[in-house]
Amino acid sequence: MKIIAGVDEVGRGSLIGPVYASAVILKKSINSKLLKDSKSLSKKKREYLCTYIKKNSTWSIGKASVKEIEKLNILQASLLAMKRAIKKLKKKPTHVLIDGNKTPELENYNLKSVIKGDKKIPSISAASIIAKVSRDKFITTLSKKNKGYDWDKNFGYGTKQHLKALKKLGITKHHRKTFSPISKIN
Repeated sequence: MKIIAGVDEVGRGSLIGPVYASAVILKKSINSKLLKDSKSLSKKKREYLCTYIKKNSTWSIGKASVKEIEKLNILQASLLAMKRAIKKLKKKPTHVLIDGNKTPELENYNLKSVIKGDKKIPSISAASIIAKVSRDKFITTLSKKNKGYDWDKNFGYGTKQHLKALKKLGITKHHRKTFSPISKIN
């Protein structure tokens, strides 16, 4: 029997925090027509679908920390987060479809990359939704402890407000110091 897991990551372009990945094996009962790339959905719709997907799938989250991102680079850290998500699944998939053009190194798994998979394959769309909602919740919590950067609105991406706050308030331990423009501020 074929067991397909979809995998996607979120947070690669952010200036702060960990990169998150999710792996999802959908149950046959799920309405896959509802599943779309997380970036094309409103926050409210993403949160609703995240709950729906979790109830109708086997899913997991993998992360790579700021230290790992700085040590490895963002691509390798993203692949590490994906690898962790795949290995944390309670059920071993027979096939793993990964959004993008790279796959993590993982023995004894049948891995395939799918460019724009988050728009084409329901299980990858589901993974993009779970990863995005999970990371957004984490960043929103960080925002409450690090006022002035507007992370609850920009999620650590390099918006005008975030860059202005960096100049005014400085770099936090959550910033990826190897990323531009942060690397130029030090």
